[in-house]
Amino acid sequence: MKRNDAWRYLVAMLAAISCQCSGAIAADAAEAQKPNIVLILTDDVGLGDIGCCGGPFKTPEIDALAKGGMRFECCYSTPLCGPSRCQLLTGRYPFRTGLNSNHSADAVDPKREVMIPTVMKMAGYATASVGKWGQICLGPGEWGFDEYLVFRGSGHYWASQSPLYTVNGQQKDLPADKYLPDVMHEFVVEFIEKHKDGPFFIYYPMSHVHGPILRTPLSKEGATAGQLYTDNVEYMDRLVGKLMAELDRLKLREKTVVLFAGDNGTARFGVEAATVNGKPISGQKGTMLEGGSRVPLVVNWPGVTPPAKVSKDLVDFSDFFATLAELGGAKLPDDVVLDSHSFAPQIRGQTGTPRDWVYVELNGKSYARDGRFKLTNGNELFDLSEAPFREIPVAKETSDEAAIAARKKLQEILVSHPAAPGGPDGKAKRGKGEGRRKKKRQQ
Repeated sequence: MKRNDAWRYLVAMLAAISCQCSGAIAADAAEAQKPNIVLILTDDVGLGDIGCCGGPFKTPEIDALAKGGMRFECCYSTPLCGPSRCQLLTGRYPFRTGLNSNHSADAVDPKREVMIPTVMKMAGYATASVGKWGQICLGPGEWGFDEYLVFRGSGHYWASQSPLYTVNGQQKDLPADKYLPDVMHEFVVEFIEKHKDGPFFIYYPMSHVHGPILRTPLSKEGATAGQLYTDNVEYMDRLVGKLMAELDRLKLREKTVVLFAGDNGTARFGVEAATVNGKPISGQKGTMLEGGSRVPLVVNWPGVTPPAKVSKDLVDFSDFFATLAELGGAKLPDDVVLDSHSFAPQIRGQTGTPRDWVYVELNGKSYARDGRFKLTNGNELFDLSEAPFREIPVAKETSDEAAIAARKKLQEILVSHPAAPGGPDGKAKRGKGEGRRKKKRQQ
C-alpha cells in the first residue's frame, strides 16, 4: 500500500470510529434526557379541594407546583375511581374496555389491554405503582409494573381498618402506630433512590381523601368531622411537599415531570366545603355533572413547563397514556384502538393540537362536551358557559345556531362512542370488536 493510500485509509478508519462513538454518545444522551415521571393521583379530590383551583383549603405545596408550572382548568375523568383509573392507564374509554363501573373490574385482561407501564418499560423506564388498585382486576405486577405497594379497597389509613398491605407480592403487617400514607411515601422515596440514575415512572395513587375521613398524625384530639376533612386535605398536600423535597435532595427535580390530578370529583364528605371561589359547583362524585368529572390537573417540570400558566384546553383521562409515552419517548402500541390525545406539547410550552371535545361515560350513561356545550346520551343539551357552577338546559326547539351546530356535532360523537350497557350491579360486557386492532388515535 502506497503512503498516500495508507494515510487516506487511516483517516477513513478514524472517521468511522468517530462516527460510531458519536452515535453511541448521542444515543446515551438521548436516554439521559428522558425525564423521570411521577403521576400523583389523589382519591375523590375535586376542584374545590385545591387552593389554586379556587378551593378554601390550604394547599401551599400543590399551589407551588401550579405557580411553577401549568394548571389545566378543563380536565375530565370518569365520575368513579375504577373506570377513571382504567381509562387513565389504558388510554381507552370504558365502552372499549368494558370497565365502566366500580363493579366491572374483571372486564379487563392483560391479554387484551396494554397499560402505561408496559410501554414505559419498553422505553427504558423502571416502573412502580404505589397505593390504591382495588377496582381493577389482578395487581400492578400482572399489568406491567416492576415494583408496587398496594392496599385493599379505598380510604385505608390505619391498621385498625386493615392490618395488611402488599409489597411486590409479599404481605406486610401495618403497625398500629404507622400511618399507611407515610408508609407509601417511604416506598416512593426508596424506589426513587434505587433508580435515581433513571429514568423512572411512578404511578402514585394516594389514599387521600377517600372516606372514611379519619384522624391524621397531625389531627388534634376531639377534632370535628369538618376539621378532620381539612386535616386530610392538608396532609395530602404535605406529602406532596415532602416528595418534592426528596427530589430536590437527590438533585432530580429538574429531571422530573410531576403531574398531580384527582381521580374524580369531591365525595359527599367534603362537597359542602369544597367550593370554588366561594361558590358551590354542579354535582359531586358519582354524578354525570361537572362536579363528578371535572378535576384538578397540575403539571410541573422545572425549566420546561411555562410557569404560572393556566390552560383552558380540554383534556380527558384517556390522554395521560399518549402524553406520558411522548414525554418518555415510548412507542405507542400498534394493535390497540387508543382514544388518547397527547398534551405533551402544552407541557413543553407549545400550542399543540388541543382536543375539540371530551367524552365521559359511567355505567351506561355518557356525554360528550366541547368548549361550551354538553350533550348526554339521553339527548339532553346543556350550555356550560357558566360551568362548573351551572349547567343550563338548552331546549330542543332552540333557534340558537351555535347550540344547533353543537348538538349535531356532539350527537355524531355519541353515536361513534356507544356507552357500554349498564345495570343495577354496574357490570357490563365488553363491546364486540373493541379489543386489539390497528392503532387509531382520536384527532
